[in-house]
Formats: sequence, C-alpha cells, structure tokens
Amino acid sequence: MEGVPQPPEFHPEGDVWTHVKLMLEKLEQVEQPTPTLAWGVLLHDIGKPPTFRVADRIRFDEHDAVGAQMADQVCRRLRMSTAQAEQIDQLVGQHMRIRHATQMRPSKLKRFLREPYFAELLELHRIDCLSSHGSLDIYQFCREKLAEGDPEALRPPRLLTGDDLIRMGFSPGPLCKEILAAVEDEQLEGRVKTKEEAEQFVRERFGDRLSSD
Repeated sequence: MEGVPQPPEFHPEGDVWTHVKLMLEKLEQVEQPTPTLAWGVLLHDIGKPPTFRVADRIRFDEHDAVGAQMADQVCRRLRMSTAQAEQIDQLVGQHMRIRHATQMRPSKLKRFLREPYFAELLELHRIDCLSSHGSLDIYQFCREKLAEGDPEALRPPRLLTGDDLIRMGFSPGPLCKEILAAVEDEQLEGRVKTKEEAEQFVRERFGDRLSSD
C-alpha cells in the first residue's frame, strides 16, 4: 500500500499506507478494540494497489471485493478461526457499502443495520472518515437510525410461515422462501403490519403462482 496515491479530494492525507497508519493511530483511542476490528482497519484497503487506475481521477474499482478475497487469504495463512475470518472478510468487503446508507430503501437499510458485523463496520467507517475527508454524516445517520428503532423494527416478528403459505395453496419450495422474504420487506417498509394484511399482499403479488394441484 505504500506509495499508492489516492484522489486528494477524498484523501488529502496522502497515499494508501499513510491513510491506514492514521487509522491505526485512531484505533489506539478506541476503548477495548477487538482483534477483528484491528485487522479490518489494517486490511480494509488492501485491494487498492491491484485495482489502481487513472481515468477521470484516481480510481480503485471494486477494491472492496478484491480486498475481501485478499483478506481471506491472509486469515487462512494465519490460521484464524472461521468466525474471525468471516468477520474480517465482511469488514473489508462491506466497508464501501455503508456510503450508500442514506440512499437505501427502509427495508434494505434495516437488513443492513441488523447484520452481526455492523457495529464493528460502523466503527471502522468512523475511523476511516476521521483519517481522510473528516465527514461523519453517514456515521451519524446510521447512529440515529439505530437509536430510533427497537429490536422489532429491525427484525419484526414473522407474520406468515411456510405452513400458512401451503394452506393458502402454494407449493413448498423456493417460492415460499421468496414470498416470506417479500413479506418481511413489506413489514420493514411499514406497509404490512398484520397477518391479514400479509395474506392480502401475498394474494395480490403472488396469486398467479398458486399451485394448480
């Protein structure tokens, strides 16, 4: 990462390695940082050197996805536990996704906020911002969204089950999984709140796919 330049409008601090070193310094100020967060900080931009290109400006296309693959190789070589490796891979692979939080639909945002890795991802994002452009707008937005909702808002109780769908005339299989996910989306969007509303939604959206048996 040393010597790999970055677009100054986003990274006035300098090259990739300078950015990572600044983040490691900020990490020292975090109360009891976890090993996975520390590895996430160290490796989050490891995919930038192999994806570096200059177009209208310096770009690192899909460096998060490339970085996640590289991080996974590092974790395997160091024989980390499966749980640790998966957490680090998620931090590296998802660290750019959080930039789009303010544009996400409510259902997509709520699914994102409830991910088991999200707390560390949010802290990684905070340190990332403080070590580059300095804006914490997205960090504050996510904090506010987490504070305003109770657990059921992020993970509402299921209104329908597979048995309910079979009773309605649907065949067991992948379709039922698709329908249940769609119902949960409607719940997360606030458009469906009762079992009756859920059944009505299913009839309207999936009625043409009822089993003919």
